[in-house]
Amino acid sequence: MTSTTSVHDLMRAAAVDYLAMRRALGFKLVDTDRLLEQFIAYLEQAGVATITTEAATAWATLPVGVQPAWWRQRLQAVRQFATYLQTLDPKVEIPPAELLPYATRRATPFIYTPEQIVALLAAAGRMRPMTAATYTTLIGLLAVTGMRVGEAIGLDRDDLDRRRGLLTVRRSKFGKSRQLPLHPTTTAQLAGYLRTCDRHLNERQTTALLVSTVGTRLFYSNVHITFQQLTRTARIQSDSPRCRPRLHDLRHTFAVDTLTLWQRDGEDVQARLPLLSTYLGHTDPGSTYWYLTATPELLGAAAERLDQSREQA
Repeated sequence: MTSTTSVHDLMRAAAVDYLAMRRALGFKLVDTDRLLEQFIAYLEQAGVATITTEAATAWATLPVGVQPAWWRQRLQAVRQFATYLQTLDPKVEIPPAELLPYATRRATPFIYTPEQIVALLAAAGRMRPMTAATYTTLIGLLAVTGMRVGEAIGLDRDDLDRRRGLLTVRRSKFGKSRQLPLHPTTTAQLAGYLRTCDRHLNERQTTALLVSTVGTRLFYSNVHITFQQLTRTARIQSDSPRCRPRLHDLRHTFAVDTLTLWQRDGEDVQARLPLLSTYLGHTDPGSTYWYLTATPELLGAAAERLDQSREQA
């Protein structure tokens, strides 16, 4: 390496290898290419030959009038790359993880009661026939599988195996696919929905399982708006300003209800948690804990089980 420019060219080549490796592991890294290119260009312009904590922090905080979370995201992109690059160049500094701290405020999940889910389905059922069929199927599917909304919208007809009662979720959040065993009633409901589609739609414009009134794949923005309308129709009110009924909260509800059922049935919850993680499409049980909320029902089931174990001791 005879010049600063050649150093940065090597750094760019290392960034290409780094991104290819992370993506092969399933990470999407949507903005990381652009951020790393901007950072390397910043180092080049500043005449800095390697990654330093000072340079990384200065670059990360360049944008003005933005949320601190964006500064942290920029620094995190550099930090992860620096961790990789240090294996090739010991002079690389890895910015400390506690730099530019930003505490994300988790929205309190809205855990739906069975009665509220029934009310949502009833509200959806009062819509126009094809819309009613789609939204009762979507809400019901999310409630009984805990799928991500985007996964449900992305399903194709061929992803449903009616004979074996399996639903294949392809290329989910981490680029992986998984199969979800379905209860026979869920399989029958999906099969009935497809017959309704064939009856009401003269022409399908997509391979999607769940479709709009004109036979196209659903858009999340439209689904979100419709769901908010359904919550109002069903008279489901927010518990607090930070706990509002969202479509995604059906996923939280599924996770909590599953654990509550296991507690009541006397199952070894800790041993079975990896099964729930796999079903939800998580890479490890740690991600599943994010979805667990201490509802009165869950705490009551756990307390009842604890009392039973004490009586048997």
